[in-house]
Amino acid sequence: MAGKLGLDPATVAHARRLAAAAGRPVVDLARTHTTVAVERATLRLAGIGGADPDGIPWVNRLVDAVVADVGLGHGVLLPVFDALIRDGHGDLTLLAQKAAAGSVRFEVPASRRARRPATAAVRRGVARIDRRRRERERLVARLGDPPRRPWIYLIVATGDIYEDIPQAQAAARAGADVIAVIRSTGQSLLDYVPEGATREGFAGTYATQENFRLMRAALDETSKEVGRYVRLTNYASGLCMPEIAALAGLERLDMMLNDSMYGILFRDINPIRTFVDQRFSRQIHARAGIIINTGEDNYLTTADAVEAAHTVTVSQLLNEYFAAEAGLQTWQLGLGHAFEINPELPESFRLELAHALLARELFPGAPLKWMPPTRHMTGDVFRGNLLDGFFNLAGVLTGQGILLVGMMTEAVVTPWLSDRDIALQNVDYVLRAAGNLHEDFVPGPFIRGRAAVVLAEAVELLERIGEQGLLAAIGEGTFGIMRRPADRGKGLDGVAARAADYWNPAEELLCTR
Repeated sequence: MAGKLGLDPATVAHARRLAAAAGRPVVDLARTHTTVAVERATLRLAGIGGADPDGIPWVNRLVDAVVADVGLGHGVLLPVFDALIRDGHGDLTLLAQKAAAGSVRFEVPASRRARRPATAAVRRGVARIDRRRRERERLVARLGDPPRRPWIYLIVATGDIYEDIPQAQAAARAGADVIAVIRSTGQSLLDYVPEGATREGFAGTYATQENFRLMRAALDETSKEVGRYVRLTNYASGLCMPEIAALAGLERLDMMLNDSMYGILFRDINPIRTFVDQRFSRQIHARAGIIINTGEDNYLTTADAVEAAHTVTVSQLLNEYFAAEAGLQTWQLGLGHAFEINPELPESFRLELAHALLARELFPGAPLKWMPPTRHMTGDVFRGNLLDGFFNLAGVLTGQGILLVGMMTEAVVTPWLSDRDIALQNVDYVLRAAGNLHEDFVPGPFIRGRAAVVLAEAVELLERIGEQGLLAAIGEGTFGIMRRPADRGKGLDGVAARAADYWNPAEELLCTR
């Protein structure tokens, strides 16, 4: 697909340099701060699990106790493992139970004796992630990948994991290559990860380690049945982003929604908290071989898809920079974009093709995630099915990597299995009928001109962001028209600057093979 738009290589290179310059101060901020979620994720890698009778995870209890005694800025591993040594027991869960009862006091030890057992415990968690990655590689080698691109991505969302499982298996048998278990509404604002299998989510199912395990096991069965490896997706976002990333790596999920700014813009989570958490979560994803899906499509649900097209490109470039800095490879970058231009606008389809092809050519090695129309779905299921067909055709013409199945009942009801079946028939027809049509598609002056305009506007915006700083730009509503100042938002009280003696071996272990 490279070269059809005639993009100026110097302009593209300049845009990437500007994105790196805008992102570098945010990375520096992430390197010099920690959060309660980063520390909890590290303890989860070290082996702690379970919850108290009220459903509060023991890892929350333990971190809260450490913070109450010595603060967060030193990290929690040394105080925790020092207490384990003093207590004479090697069990983190038992220590958390004692801490919750007030029978343990934590301190930052002067001695380095706690470093060895702490490092060994975290290393065991990273080794388990490595084993799960090798499992995936063996299964893909034995069962095979889907025979064609784009991969077909389909959502299940009943709220009950035991209802989600048969729906997911049915979807895979009907042709879905990737199953996304959409997360329960509001979970991103919970500062803890629920424990165990859950059956009462609202408009989605809670992301828990047990739910991950159950769904992965079920899709492994179906993968063997259909003769291809079916991938599983969930959400590493919100206040527990690093913890959910860790649990995903431990349970062999394959993709995770993980955007650098989604939680800031659409959940009012503090920007500093989000950037610190997303860097650590992406280091886990990199080690686990997980493909991330970014959330640029969400901007176009609040901002006009034509006027704000360049903000999507800017966000894609920033996400690329942040991902690469955290260790993700190009094949793991499911950068997002969406089919959201008002269909009443003249030449709307040509504009969509310009935007989609621009993304494809800017990131030729990335498995871009192409999102279906949602904002302009009206409840007319016949019109909706037609729009989805045009969306599928745009995906074929521009060589997208991951195609989310659009539903004709979008904005009306949670889809029934029959709705998904019709939607999958739509995708299947377009893929069979159009196949490799992208090989024959040569864009004309309109599409090439529109792509050049969007890229130029993206460069101009990146130059402004470089002058004012990314955090200031977010505070002014640059993306998705949401104003999110850096000194506000949920979760700010869970952020701390790293002290001079801060210690956490997880980053080094994750980045060292």
